[in-house]
Amino acid sequence: MGGTLMRLLVLLSVLGCALVLAGTAGVRATAQATPDRLKTVLAQMDASSKSFRSAEASVQKQQFEKIVNDTTTESGAIYFLRSGNSTQVGARFDPPNAQTIEYKNGTLTIYTAGTNQLKTYSAGQNQALAQTILSLGAGGSGSDLAANWDIDDLGREQMSDGSRMVEVEKLDLHSKDARVRNSYTHITMWIDLMRDISLKQVAFAPSGDTDTTIYTHIKLNQPLDLKAYAIKCKGKCS
Repeated sequence: MGGTLMRLLVLLSVLGCALVLAGTAGVRATAQATPDRLKTVLAQMDASSKSFRSAEASVQKQQFEKIVNDTTTESGAIYFLRSGNSTQVGARFDPPNAQTIEYKNGTLTIYTAGTNQLKTYSAGQNQALAQTILSLGAGGSGSDLAANWDIDDLGREQMSDGSRMVEVEKLDLHSKDARVRNSYTHITMWIDLMRDISLKQVAFAPSGDTDTTIYTHIKLNQPLDLKAYAIKCKGKCS
């Protein structure tokens, strides 16, 4: 899987929005994890994953580029839709970039309204790896997580989901796949175990760049209006 596609898929999996941004504002003190806590966490994720069908949320993503010491921020909305063993993901972002992104049936499509440009990337023979990455965002089982990532449990915290404070588990993940590690050395995520939803994720690139996202105002297992995420070119796309 090409580096560009890998990075975009990880970005899709970590898309999110929050009252807390890249720091710890809005997050209360951490409760230290016990040695057996991770087993309990993964088992609860397994249980919650069985009932996951879809999720939709407000989204904001922050991309920090170390070489220029600059952060760009985009806001919008995102959805995750499970069909069998596959996860379909779509997102739309507000101006100035005004992008619409979709991953479906092994193809990632990105449309930029300002330039009327459409780009597609194929996962090809790496669709299983793509699904592993996307399941980080919502609905992934604890068993799958442990099979594909080395996991450190960093304890429990209280975090806002946009309407209330919820208890989350903070996990630090190191991929067992070299292709993922080439793009991101590790990913830290804050999981609402009751809903099997990641409220916040930070992906760390070898270059020192980071991609930080947090979900808020989450709608779980409710009907989705996929027309709101449809890609519509203005005439002929470039």
